[in-house]
Amino acid sequence: MDFFPIFMNIKGRQCLVIGGGQVAARKISLLLKAHAQVQVVAPELCREVSDMAKSGQIKHIPRSFEELDICDDSACDSVLVIAATNNKKTNESISALATARSMPVNVVDQPHLCSFIMPSIVDRSPIQIAISTGGTSPVLARLLRTRLESYIPAAYGKLAQLVDGFRSKVIAKFPQAEQRRYFWEVILEGRVTELLFQGNEHAAKNALQRAIDEDFTEEKGEVYLVGAGPGDPDLLTFRALRLMQRADIVVYDRLVSQGILDLVRRDAELVYVGKERNNHAVPQEGINQLLVDYAQQGKRVLRLKGGDPFIFGRGGEEIETLKENNVIFQVVPGITAAAGCSSYGGIPLTHRDYAQSCIFVTGHLKDGTVNLNWTALAHQHQTIVFYMGLQAVKVIHKELVANGLNDDTPAALVEQGTTENQRVHIGTLSTLSEIVDREKVKAPTLIIVGDVVRLHDKLKWFNPNSERTSAFQSARGRSST
Repeated sequence: MDFFPIFMNIKGRQCLVIGGGQVAARKISLLLKAHAQVQVVAPELCREVSDMAKSGQIKHIPRSFEELDICDDSACDSVLVIAATNNKKTNESISALATARSMPVNVVDQPHLCSFIMPSIVDRSPIQIAISTGGTSPVLARLLRTRLESYIPAAYGKLAQLVDGFRSKVIAKFPQAEQRRYFWEVILEGRVTELLFQGNEHAAKNALQRAIDEDFTEEKGEVYLVGAGPGDPDLLTFRALRLMQRADIVVYDRLVSQGILDLVRRDAELVYVGKERNNHAVPQEGINQLLVDYAQQGKRVLRLKGGDPFIFGRGGEEIETLKENNVIFQVVPGITAAAGCSSYGGIPLTHRDYAQSCIFVTGHLKDGTVNLNWTALAHQHQTIVFYMGLQAVKVIHKELVANGLNDDTPAALVEQGTTENQRVHIGTLSTLSEIVDREKVKAPTLIIVGDVVRLHDKLKWFNPNSERTSAFQSARGRSST
């Protein structure tokens, strides 16, 4: 271990920064976040540091560094020194003088002159995580910090504050350390934490108080209704990823890609309930009851649905059943197919020159018909997105034309959008059927109708078969391993 990791309390203490440029500004900002009193020695200041001086956040001494800044008796008030000048000899002198007086010193980008280094920080105050490479690669430290940022929700700081507020009560209720450890393990992995992460701090406090007041037992089962997005695993939300790693049971649909399933907890039980046209592995009513049954067994159930659960995902029906059976649940929205497929297809759903409104419709109803309000759909300057409409392309063409749109209205078929198998087929209302037959288009395919389709050739950017995209996908794959 090249450096001893330590967290230092500098609240209200004087810290000396030598240099007034952009590098110094970043260091000063961190010191101010820790509530230090910052003294800056520099003949000139960049705009950011100058603003700090004008607002009284820092004290500025407008001259070059002098030995007395460290060697004078008044300098003993400084608990640390940061050298951020662009003069090598000055930095060396600062390091030597500070070291001689046993003052912690950091010289930016020169680790051999440092007695302490500034780590890359994940700040979830009061929780803080410091990442250091010993000064060998600050960029690598920042990359690691970015990775951790994505795994650690911002609400962890509030969670730590909540726990701190209840520590004395828990000690009084559970006098033995082993009891307290078990209590906190269950609480921090359970409902209280989830309520806080949902932004419901009041409910989280009440739930924690109830757990202390009542005879403590392991918490009941819960259902996570999570939108898996249109296919690309990188489009999952942070909350979705976190819950995917918590679930005991995963109930998933046909449209959930293998790449997304690979992110689920390794030992979770996978239950397939996918539905295809006229072929439902498990009827919807059976899925609803399945979620209830698993939750009542005390399981944490992940209901993983393609796209967004509340946009043609029948999520509303599922949580109706959960509420009727008093099952705890939470809903995590996902990127719906229309947003994901249109973006990856280079087709904006709205554009001030082409479409000022957008409407989502399903291509078939519960009874298998396509009985839509065609008059409301067939408008100029409006984009129509058909979900599950592949089998109804002839009806879509016929009804939209019959209600006012032209045969040559641009239309697109986005097949397996956002995935490495994506194909985008551009045509018109009159050629949709021909394209489906000729290209053997298969589900899942989204249909986009409207003048915005004209922008595809100009705005298309995602081509999984191109050399550039393949290189990007390979790099992304390496970064996730």
